[in-house]
Amino acid sequence: MNVPEVRPDAGRGDRVGLDEAIFCAGKSASQIEAILADARSRNARLLLTRLAADKLNALSADALAVLDYDALSCTAFLGASPAGPGEPRVAILSAGTSDLPVAREAQRTLAWYGQPAAEFHDIGVAGLWRLTERLEEIRRYPVLIVVAGMDAALLSVVGGLVRACVIGLPTSVGYGVASGGRVALDAMLASCAPGLAVVNIDNGYGAACVALRMLHVIGPPA
Repeated sequence: MNVPEVRPDAGRGDRVGLDEAIFCAGKSASQIEAILADARSRNARLLLTRLAADKLNALSADALAVLDYDALSCTAFLGASPAGPGEPRVAILSAGTSDLPVAREAQRTLAWYGQPAAEFHDIGVAGLWRLTERLEEIRRYPVLIVVAGMDAALLSVVGGLVRACVIGLPTSVGYGVASGGRVALDAMLASCAPGLAVVNIDNGYGAACVALRMLHVIGPPA
């Protein structure tokens, strides 16, 4: 690899149990190509995030041929995902359909590590029955990722109803005063439901990594 500003962290997985993900926003196509070439030379797998369609299309045909790309989440896999452990132990809940790109980034990150996820979408509190009719199903999972924009009320409601580890994932969905997700983030941080973890705005990758760390502590299924 002859791009001096690109230095992959090949040992991160051994140190913390989570491999380096390649954040593609801000990287040039040539830098991404160099990272892919380095990984392929080591027979390494890679998870790429924030790989927009225009940047994807700027990659060579050789690079495109080896990537598993998901347009909704703008993520790509180099190499196959490991076989999953069977039944999901993480559930992803989203308030509305507009939150799906961020929820999918979380789901794809979990899949990259061989962790299947149950998904419960469009269950926001504006139609509270959509949540309550699925509540007994949701309570089966030890880790929940709650994805919501606007006022992010779904997190506090879920946090007051379940025993699971709950991770709040605010999104930038919402009209003017929602301030690109800042209101959702502040609402999640200010929640009166105790013991919640909250990640940054639109950070589906980060929410999945919190879930994975929790699963490392919980241990394998019985």
